[in-house]
Amino acid sequence: MSELRNLRHLYSLLDIAELGSITKAADAANLSQSALTQGLNKIEETLKASLFERTASGMFLTSAGEVFIARLERALEHLRTFDAELQKRQRGKNSGKFHKRVSVCQLRAVIATVEHGSFSHAATSMGIAQPTVHRAVRDVEGLCNQQLFIRSPSGVDSTPIARRMALVSSLAFSELEQGIIEVQELVGKMTGKLIIGSLPLARTKLIPESVSELLKRFPQVQVSIVDGPYDELLHSLLHSRIDMIVGALRNPPPVKEITQEHLFDAPLSVIVRAGHPLLKRKQLDVEDLTTLDWIAPKEGTPARERFTNIFLNQGLEPPKHVIECSSSVAVRGLLLVNDRAALLSTTQMQPEINAKLLAALPINLKASRPIGLTLRKGWKATAVQSHYLKILADLARAS
Repeated sequence: MSELRNLRHLYSLLDIAELGSITKAADAANLSQSALTQGLNKIEETLKASLFERTASGMFLTSAGEVFIARLERALEHLRTFDAELQKRQRGKNSGKFHKRVSVCQLRAVIATVEHGSFSHAATSMGIAQPTVHRAVRDVEGLCNQQLFIRSPSGVDSTPIARRMALVSSLAFSELEQGIIEVQELVGKMTGKLIIGSLPLARTKLIPESVSELLKRFPQVQVSIVDGPYDELLHSLLHSRIDMIVGALRNPPPVKEITQEHLFDAPLSVIVRAGHPLLKRKQLDVEDLTTLDWIAPKEGTPARERFTNIFLNQGLEPPKHVIECSSSVAVRGLLLVNDRAALLSTTQMQPEINAKLLAALPINLKASRPIGLTLRKGWKATAVQSHYLKILADLARAS
């Protein structure tokens, strides 16, 4: 995407495809024929593929051209949608041409400033001077006739219109990245990227096994696994910084912009250290749950609600004095050094159970968590990403 900097030239690709002529497309875009030809050559050089077949009767899309144009349409639709929102916000006073007048570099500056809350930090992340970022942002404000940032003691606060602009721009740039990858896949170069948001219940088995299988088939694929709290991963997903979240599903989904795909249910158990006194008994009753000292999820989270309901469903009073902890690493450490208990998936703790460090108490809670995929609505997978989704589904069926 770094070389696809000229939105005007990208828009002109659509004119070339529709009109079948560089000359007609140049006239439609108010560009010189030589400038548009040079722009097309740069795009094709970046993609390492010809987008058009040049013939005496006109220019026609190649297979690579059809693939890239489809992604380009999706990318530009995000910007067009924002322009329509801008017009509505300004009650038609905006010309509706913001998306054709703004540049990639200007939008990148807005994204970075929204993300970092500071012109200086945005400049550092982009590798350019702070005045350059500041000027780019001010130019964008002039183009859309909106205030994007308000100075604050800690830096700058982004306005709602700035956050919306950053979101749609991120989605547009992601589509262009996907388009570049798909063109390469078309010629057999399976060297794309896969960025997975990883939640605790998928980290120990599902993600390692699925990624290993993917890399056996396509060893050149770049895979990144991002750990973090659900809310952080969701934010990254909505801004297209990750491709998917793998792990426990939420009911109901927290926002309308996502879809969830169920893979399997992970049974929940009461996990304790291997030498816990209650492990000497062959079977426990639900009343025994009240005798334990607990490590519980943070108050107000779905996991804490699930923990509380285990007791309420049995007519028991939920424990009040617990250690609240949302870190699986810290929970593991706490379990190893005392006789506390935690409500966890045996799959999640399987390495520690196999090593005889932790164990599940002999009690059937009849409780589980749904595990699956969280995707952004409208997201279109590349070939490599589609292969990964199939691998996940196959592993889920086999588990």
